[in-house]
Amino acid sequence: MSDRPHVEIYTKENCSYCEKAKDLFDEKGVEYEEYNVTGDEEMFDEMVERADGRQTAPEVFIDDELIGGWDDTSALDETGELDEKLGIASDGDDTDGPEEHRKLVIAGTGIAGLTAAIYAARSNNDPLVIEGDEPGGQLTLTTDVENYPGFPEGISGPDLINNMKEQAEKFGADTINGVIAEVDDSSRPYRVEMTNGDVYTADAFIAASGASARTLGVPGEDELMGYGVSTCATCDGAFFRDEEMLVIGGGDAAMEEADFLTKFASKVYIAHRREEFRAEDYWVDRVQEKVDEGEIEILKNTELTEIHGSAEEGVDHASLVKHPEGHPTEKLDDPDAEEFEMDVGAVFLAIGHTPNTAYLEDTAVEMDDAGYLQTEGGKGGGQTKTGVPGIFGAGDVVDYHYQQAVTAAGMGCKAALDADDYLETLTQAETGASADGAVEADD
Repeated sequence: MSDRPHVEIYTKENCSYCEKAKDLFDEKGVEYEEYNVTGDEEMFDEMVERADGRQTAPEVFIDDELIGGWDDTSALDETGELDEKLGIASDGDDTDGPEEHRKLVIAGTGIAGLTAAIYAARSNNDPLVIEGDEPGGQLTLTTDVENYPGFPEGISGPDLINNMKEQAEKFGADTINGVIAEVDDSSRPYRVEMTNGDVYTADAFIAASGASARTLGVPGEDELMGYGVSTCATCDGAFFRDEEMLVIGGGDAAMEEADFLTKFASKVYIAHRREEFRAEDYWVDRVQEKVDEGEIEILKNTELTEIHGSAEEGVDHASLVKHPEGHPTEKLDDPDAEEFEMDVGAVFLAIGHTPNTAYLEDTAVEMDDAGYLQTEGGKGGGQTKTGVPGIFGAGDVVDYHYQQAVTAAGMGCKAALDADDYLETLTQAETGASADGAVEADD
């Protein structure tokens, strides 16, 4: 009989976080039993009971101990506690082992990072791609990508990411699961330290670690996250079938989330703090069709102030406030501000993202107040350069405006080409070649 811990993972279909959890255990070589709850009410009820009322997937158990969802599992992995529970933790004797050197390290396996990996691998730059705590990035949370060139019938976000990852690995890119703690640019090669203690050195580094979904910080949000509050409709919408659902936000993500939720909800409400949406016309028009059909109702100049419920019962209702001039939480004392309650069974937050750049805070890389990297931009080469030679930025860590898969891919390509130019310059310096590539003895 095996003395290995018994690992169980409850999953659902089209769940990117479920795939991330399974990938994590696969990379560790740990066997697990998978229970797909999609369409299986008995299995779903079993999961909810064992998970202390949580209604979202994945739910991971080790020897009948609830580990939790992807965030909980990933957090334990970062500290090394997950390996201890699995009985595969090292004895610590190799913590001072040799550093591994790579020509190029890429942070992130979203569209930008994987595009950079494809180009870098084809240029023989031996890229090491670090997945981070959100493997695949935001695109893995999208069911249908209809505007990425080359797919007239559309493609699912996870499928696009998996195809790109396979393509990068085909050309020689190495991908590892892990989270960067910090980058040290005080000496060269640069030092990349992981949260698990591993260390890599790199001649060049591409930051393509994307951005994470923001939350509001309102009462009840943290306590009910996973119990009816979510940042991913495609992951969790099906768990609240026939409930009235509330989406917070006014951009493309909010429109897409609301549109998707109409598959399950008895009605979807969109609350936006202003009069005008930031979403592109395509999404506004698509949502308006659902408004005309009575499936969606829009609440403009409205903000969420509190979420009520319990872990045992889920979301019971939400408190909101509206004001005719918008931004109502800034005008609570105004007589025109109107507070009201809504009986909803789930709340989905789609209010933007925070760039994942904390690991660069102690470097000389410049960032704006929100944490977005400052790159050279402009025309000609070197557009993805930061102020630190050999460190480049691509995708949502730089772009807070467009935030599209195709623009992220373009930036990933540029970053790989800029990194290749930089690495070529290093090689020329080492071999004594001139800056334009000509060797003085040629004539």
